Amino acid sequence: MTSETPVLWIVTLAAVALTAWRSRRYIAALAQAPGASRFDQPWRRLEGVAIAIGLHRKMLRKPLSGILHALIFVSFFVLFTVTIEAFGSRLFPGFSLAPIGGDSWIALLQDLFAVLMLAGLGLAVYQRYVLKPARFRGSSGSDAAIIYVLILLIVSSLLVEAGARIVGGADGSWRPVASLIADLLRALSVPARPTERIAYWIHIGAILAFLIYIPGSKHRHMFLAAPNIYFRNLEPVGTAPAVPPERETPGVASLAQFDWKQQLDLLSCTECGRCQAVCPAYASGLPLSPKMLITDMRDALANDASTPLVGGVIAEETLWACTTCRACIEACPVEIEHLPKIIDMRRHLVDEGRVSPMLQDALTNLTRLGNSMGKPSKMRARWTKELGFPVKDARSEPVDVLWFVGDYASYDPRVQDVTRKVAELFTAAGVDFGILFDAERNSGNDVRRAGEEGLFETLAQSNIDAIRACTFNRIVTTDPHSLNALKNDYRHFGGAFEVLHYTALLAELVAAGRLDIAPADGATVTYHDPCYLGRYNGGFDAPRDLIRAAGYTLHDMARCRENSFCCGAGGGRIWQSDDGVKERPSENRIREALGLGVGTFVVACPKDKVMYTAATDALGVASSLRILDVAELINLREAPSA
Repeated sequence: MTSETPVLWIVTLAAVALTAWRSRRYIAALAQAPGASRFDQPWRRLEGVAIAIGLHRKMLRKPLSGILHALIFVSFFVLFTVTIEAFGSRLFPGFSLAPIGGDSWIALLQDLFAVLMLAGLGLAVYQRYVLKPARFRGSSGSDAAIIYVLILLIVSSLLVEAGARIVGGADGSWRPVASLIADLLRALSVPARPTERIAYWIHIGAILAFLIYIPGSKHRHMFLAAPNIYFRNLEPVGTAPAVPPERETPGVASLAQFDWKQQLDLLSCTECGRCQAVCPAYASGLPLSPKMLITDMRDALANDASTPLVGGVIAEETLWACTTCRACIEACPVEIEHLPKIIDMRRHLVDEGRVSPMLQDALTNLTRLGNSMGKPSKMRARWTKELGFPVKDARSEPVDVLWFVGDYASYDPRVQDVTRKVAELFTAAGVDFGILFDAERNSGNDVRRAGEEGLFETLAQSNIDAIRACTFNRIVTTDPHSLNALKNDYRHFGGAFEVLHYTALLAELVAAGRLDIAPADGATVTYHDPCYLGRYNGGFDAPRDLIRAAGYTLHDMARCRENSFCCGAGGGRIWQSDDGVKERPSENRIREALGLGVGTFVVACPKDKVMYTAATDALGVASSLRILDVAELINLREAPSA
């Protein structure tokens, strides 16, 4: 035993104790949090961790960030062998990695990956302080700076220590970088032994300082990212969080009411700002940053603050700004679930009656009449009267396809022509379809995400009862929001149905040769992926297949498919005012499309038709950019006259 052994034991145990003390509030919060069922499908969970961390799948969507993080991440594991050697050789005299290559191939890897770590660190500094991405706005710059300094101390000290050992006579044949440092030390006539000792203790001190600092730093994700990804939600992404039966009220009014996984989310945030960069509410100037939502709750959890959660830690305006587009969750590299928290806090606001007048009017209409427009149920199927053929009443006769039309497709004059076009295409293809007429109610998708769980359950049960009374094989819907509710949310209420979006059915009919399309002249169009069709339910290809089948050339916008930018209507936002909005998300999206030089903007959602038509009018570009539904692109050949 050397004289350094007891000293190292004392400082190491002290550092571990201090780290545990600094972690106490987080540990206590997680231990006392309500339970969550996140232990099923272990192999699928491990596969997700391997893809997210091992392959850096989401990290590499931003190449510079992904590369620098990969360099630091891999180097960390290689250089951990240095930490093992540094502590092990002093705490347990005689311990050495030499028998397994500590002085040969492991030494070479340590040298090379020390350089790669410094390269990654340099790129990180360049990104943060030179490029200054907007997504870092609101993140802790001092936190990052402290970590950068500690990493620099850890890596530089290990290289200097190795170089000093070489000066003192150690073999440097496997350490090319340390050998260069040794040459420099010789040129400066630096004494080997004192330099080695100083470098060793700087190394040890920086590692222990790093350990102590981590509990209060965003760099907790080094230890929490993998568990957070492992315990991610494996339910269909379109399913809103159910209200736990043990909860006395529908919503969440305090952090302690969130289950342990929701609280683990708060502690796992890296403050990378990817969620903030893709948020339509944030882009429009509304007071919602998904990143700050998480970090504000995290700080409240850490400080054990007495400030109320809803209306205090998180402002009411912040919660109502969300469109529930799910872009934040899709972008998050550590699988933080922002939306369940927002929905649960909205439930509390609704339960307390703290909603805007416009939203309250919509909810009242939905309660009384089953639609947000305040229209009589008898008017729901009035759009069929202008068709040249009758539409079956699925309540009174069997059909192959039950068409759940949706509110906007039924009532809004800007969308009714599209609805009739879809009916004509179904008829031309020989589809045996029918509708529910006045038995259909709003699906409740946005009602639920606006926080009105009781009304959602009433609407859902009414629709489930009406659907079950019919004889059919599958359901098709025009509205992606309805698709999501029918396909995902209704399962938990006994409504297990096969549900398709109308574009999927039309693509199927085209592939089967049941629609004789007269192709267009190849004009270039762009297409907007609706959130509830694309991100929520994976419906990316059918609309694109139809666009090409109709004879058009598709030019996707930069933000497309999983990265599509929300129109701004979801989550009940369409029922609220634009107070505080600097630029509507729909107008932001139209500007993106105008930059492509196309003349047609294609949609596949009734709300998109409404939102983007209004946006082109507001921007004064309606004459240069047409808003057309996918169905409106499809023209059939005329049957030859007899």
